[in-house]
Amino acid sequence: MHPIPTLFEVSWEVCNKVGGIYTVLESKASFMQEHYPNYYLIGPYFAQQAKFDFLETPVPEPFKNICKDLEKEGILCHFGTWEIKGHPNAILLDFKSFAGQKDAYKKTYWEQYQIDSLTSGWDFEEPMLWATAAGKFIAAYTKQNQDHVVVHAHEWLAGFTLLYLHMRKIQAGRVFTTHATTVGRVLSAEGYDLYSNLDTIHADEEAKKRNVQDKHLTEKACAHHAHVFTTVSEITGMEAEKILNKKPEVLVLNGLDIGKFPSFEETSVKHQINREIIREFFSLYFFPYYYFDPEQTLTLFIVGRYEYKNKGIDIFIKSLARLNQLLIQEQSKKTVVAFFWIPRDVLRAKESLAKNKTIYHQMKDSIHDSFPAIQTRIINNIMQCNNAGCYTSEESFHKEHLFTHEDLQQMKKIRLSFTTDPNGLPPLSTHDLAGEQDDAIIKSFHEHGLTNSQENKVKVIFYPVYLSGVDGLVDLPYYEAIKGCHLGLFPSYYEPWGYTPLESAALGVPSLTTDLGGFGRFLLSKQKGDSGVYVLQRYKKSDEETIQSFTAILHDFSNLDRKGRVAQKLVAKQISNLADWKIFINYYIQAHTLAQERAYS
Repeated sequence: MHPIPTLFEVSWEVCNKVGGIYTVLESKASFMQEHYPNYYLIGPYFAQQAKFDFLETPVPEPFKNICKDLEKEGILCHFGTWEIKGHPNAILLDFKSFAGQKDAYKKTYWEQYQIDSLTSGWDFEEPMLWATAAGKFIAAYTKQNQDHVVVHAHEWLAGFTLLYLHMRKIQAGRVFTTHATTVGRVLSAEGYDLYSNLDTIHADEEAKKRNVQDKHLTEKACAHHAHVFTTVSEITGMEAEKILNKKPEVLVLNGLDIGKFPSFEETSVKHQINREIIREFFSLYFFPYYYFDPEQTLTLFIVGRYEYKNKGIDIFIKSLARLNQLLIQEQSKKTVVAFFWIPRDVLRAKESLAKNKTIYHQMKDSIHDSFPAIQTRIINNIMQCNNAGCYTSEESFHKEHLFTHEDLQQMKKIRLSFTTDPNGLPPLSTHDLAGEQDDAIIKSFHEHGLTNSQENKVKVIFYPVYLSGVDGLVDLPYYEAIKGCHLGLFPSYYEPWGYTPLESAALGVPSLTTDLGGFGRFLLSKQKGDSGVYVLQRYKKSDEETIQSFTAILHDFSNLDRKGRVAQKLVAKQISNLADWKIFINYYIQAHTLAQERAYS
């Protein structure tokens, strides 16, 4: 039986939040520590990023000589802890002074692995240099220590760590995980029917046509020269088998530390609190133009990178448009407000919104100041009743009985001071955008009649900034904004896993994913997907078939009463427990054990 190895996990997103891999690493780190006493994460050193969640400490004795030797090559080692749960060891490598070696290593990787990087830019060269530096660090460690070593590299950006170790014949178990193939992501973003054509794709040619051959060939080399090749889902495994010509041996599914998420009771309380904050926002957004009943309003959302096709934004808008027509035809009392929390470059917040927010709070403050007197008048009206039950009479509570003439005049002035856009309709975006007329989301809103007119039952708000909690509008952090909504929608065409629907469910908010996402296919394998977390069928379906199914799900959800929505929240919360790292961490251990056996047998 092999000893427990020293594990180095290498990723561009260690202490460097870029995308979903950061969530993978951050959420499972404490579980890794439970299984590997000697566990080290290796990432790039960027001072601006490191200051947020990296605590630098003196270099431990076993690493001092390694760091001194690497410094002579222009590689500076920053040793410390990642300030997340478990405080795992993190080694961040500053490779700026190592950059002079980039052409030499590009030549080496061409000669050894035929990675064509002759015309590559810094977006390829930067991670190549860093990952090569990580390979040098681990190689030096193995020479100095007798313990077994396993190295787990995430994505092509970290892949050169494995290639360097392979090239130098360093004895260490090598595990490579691709979270998404470069060719698959590029083709699907272009609207290419990836899954219907997987068997006929000539990936090397397609990569060269799109000038991503450097990244694609790196992925391919890593997949073939790792001891164990893994992907994060079944759907990505199918893709990798055709595009990289390598079938994954282990699926390392993405989980969450469910213990960190609030209980169902806590999420229910938070939903009510944050729902009121969101209602306040859409009140100042829409009510200066016209009124609808907030109590009969459902709030939906989509959140993620601005990938119009890959994230399913295109079919989301088309399905909302059809839902809008259905609700109009039925003369439904429901209103649906759909938030598009999708960041992009902005110029500034809409001036009318910023002004109306100030006016809205002036109105709240004015009523708050008057409330003691209003409360007294209400009590007096009740106490004036001599006959039983007269306090229920509407006549006892006319506005003249509650507000003074001065109160009413003040509120009228405030109400009239709200500003509206020149076109007479609530804006489609919270912010002014450069080239707004050419923005794909805005154009699609117009094309499908989602103009925020009073007649429309479906209202849309493109919110193109990060939910930081201090954005000046909703002012709720990401998770808190989700808690205040009724349904999260993630109809992705290309989604190797899909953290957002899982996070939404863990927060007690029903969500939708697709059978083209890893999480969606996982749920189908567990006979789930028809409630709580809906799995939309997209695999080998036409857009029209998908939109019909999507519209039906939206329509059914919009017709649920409060009891029905609470039931869906409860199912969503239960489903999220299936993806707990307590369960999924075993897939990682399986991959590491297999790599160790192959390296040291």
